Amino acid sequence: MPVDPVVAELLAAATAADPRGIDELTVEEARERGGSAPVNAIVPFEEVTQVIRAIRVNEHVTACAYRPVRGTLPLLVYFHGGGWVVGSLAISENFCRALANASRCVVLSVDYRLAPEHRYPAAVDDAYAATEWAFEHADVLDADPTRIAVGGSSAGGGLAAVTALRARQRGGPPIAAQLLHVPVTDHDFTRASYRAYGSGHGLTLAGMRWFWGHYLPEAALRDEPDASPVRARDLSRLPPAIVVTAECDPLRDEGRAYADGLRAAGVPVTYLEYAGMVHGFMGWSSKVPTARRAIDEVGAKLREVLA
Repeated sequence: MPVDPVVAELLAAATAADPRGIDELTVEEARERGGSAPVNAIVPFEEVTQVIRAIRVNEHVTACAYRPVRGTLPLLVYFHGGGWVVGSLAISENFCRALANASRCVVLSVDYRLAPEHRYPAAVDDAYAATEWAFEHADVLDADPTRIAVGGSSAGGGLAAVTALRARQRGGPPIAAQLLHVPVTDHDFTRASYRAYGSGHGLTLAGMRWFWGHYLPEAALRDEPDASPVRARDLSRLPPAIVVTAECDPLRDEGRAYADGLRAAGVPVTYLEYAGMVHGFMGWSSKVPTARRAIDEVGAKLREVLA
């Protein structure tokens, strides 16, 4: 299926506004622009019952919590996207509000350290530390410690997957589910989806090389499961997974491969691939109807898994 016409128009407008790929930008320019392409679409603002800002996890990490309704709820520890280099609590706020309402979970959005100032494994360490903190302080968030999920988008999806692996390896904290939205799970740029969609679709092959180069320039370390979780030797005994991919995303195949690997290891997997969509499409729900539908469907599935 070709790219959705609305998505194609948004990408064309973004290219007209700024034709430079992120690989042509400095880190500062990329952060100012906010991502791979300056797409004029966001997730609309939604009211939630409570927002707790400036939560201090440790000396490196802060977080923000979004509560959709009153009462003790499941908790999603969420890691934003941005190739480990860009992204922020502010950029992801509207998405977290929408996901909190759709899932009926408290969403704890984590401000982990970014590369190149803090390279691998700083982001992994921060993601795991935030999940430990969430379990130990569930009462502060009025959250159920037996129903804690990890989740994230793009690079953040990879961090969620790695956090689940670490928690299994280290004996906790207990994680009830993982939500992996267009996740980075590998460093293999030769997959078919890279060949088909590695240019002209927002996120590019050159852009991913740029992200990896800032995050983990030592190519020999990229095979480590903490960097590329699809390469973990054992994917068994991990929490149920919701894996979301986009048909026209260069990362589609590594997301699909991770879902397949989890399923083969006996992990319950819900795999959702959205036709005609590109990387990060759920962040464009103000103009892309499929993006709004995806937020609702993913939220409902997470609510079901954590019931």
